[in-house]
Amino acid sequence: MSRAELESFLKSFILFFSSLSILIATLFYINYTKEIQTLDEKLFSQMRVCSFDLKCEQFKIDFIEPKDEKFYTLYKDGNSLNSYYPIPNSQKYIMHLNFSSLNYTLELQKLQKSAFYNFLAILGIIFILSILFSIYALYPLRNALLLTQEFIKDILHDFNTPLSSLRLNSAMLKKEIGENQKLDRIEQSVQNILNLQQHLRSYLQNRSQEKEKIELKNIIQKNIYMLEKNYPNIEFKIDFQNRYILTNRDAFSRIIDNLLTNAAKYNKPDGRVEVSYDSKTDTLHIVDTGKGIKNPKRIFDRFYKEQERGLGIGLHIVKKLCEELGIKISVKSELGAGSNFSLNLSKLTLR
Repeated sequence: MSRAELESFLKSFILFFSSLSILIATLFYINYTKEIQTLDEKLFSQMRVCSFDLKCEQFKIDFIEPKDEKFYTLYKDGNSLNSYYPIPNSQKYIMHLNFSSLNYTLELQKLQKSAFYNFLAILGIIFILSILFSIYALYPLRNALLLTQEFIKDILHDFNTPLSSLRLNSAMLKKEIGENQKLDRIEQSVQNILNLQQHLRSYLQNRSQEKEKIELKNIIQKNIYMLEKNYPNIEFKIDFQNRYILTNRDAFSRIIDNLLTNAAKYNKPDGRVEVSYDSKTDTLHIVDTGKGIKNPKRIFDRFYKEQERGLGIGLHIVKKLCEELGIKISVKSELGAGSNFSLNLSKLTLR
């Protein structure tokens, strides 16, 4: 189940389960209050019968002088019940029947216990129904996601033929006319599309669950080794001791590759890219001396870009991959001074 599917399932489940639970709890409360009324009426009826035959062990019977009591009326004093009845041929005394607070509390506890167990049983049924409903509601989303992913995969596959043709023809033209800036731009654009294709494939494969122990420094060194050939004027520096993390190698490599490539691509001439690791917060920092970012808050938005180069989707995919792997990514940037991309790896770091 993908992240989007899991989020949709949880939201549907929580909404359905909480709504029905609140409704059932309200109905049970209303029913409980009615059961208390029924209990009071039942006890009052027993008191009236007891006033005639005096055969009732659950009630305490006293004979008291009358004050302002009303006959044949039930009085509630805290958790005790009282009622008063006239005595035939007697004007001086009246009969007082009392149902003690202890006995009444025990009767209430029986009602509460019965209501509680019934509520738990209904809640269990609602829980199962909520799961079934959420799974059923998830099917249209899952089918739409699968259809979209298959469509994108087909497009990515179809890219191979024209891209191969472009690379082949540009190589042939280089042999004929030699080095040319326009051809270099074409080759760079083709490479950008190939990089994007790899990022998309990595994201669509959704292999974040396939984790392995990898050396953080080794991953970074491999990416830097490739970049040093393309950007010989940029100085790369790794300033931390090796760390081991548990994550998906391919997806994590894509994240590092994109961030390091951007740090080199948008750097100043003779600029610097430094990679450091804060062991206290388990945060990896990729700092460059580039042009900086005007709006860091929007840099991860899809299709947002501040340069003519690129498609504005690379960092959006990086953000998605970070979410899949449990990495918190953030950026600080200053125009003309450079950017600092931070990756919090606390969920991945092996102690």
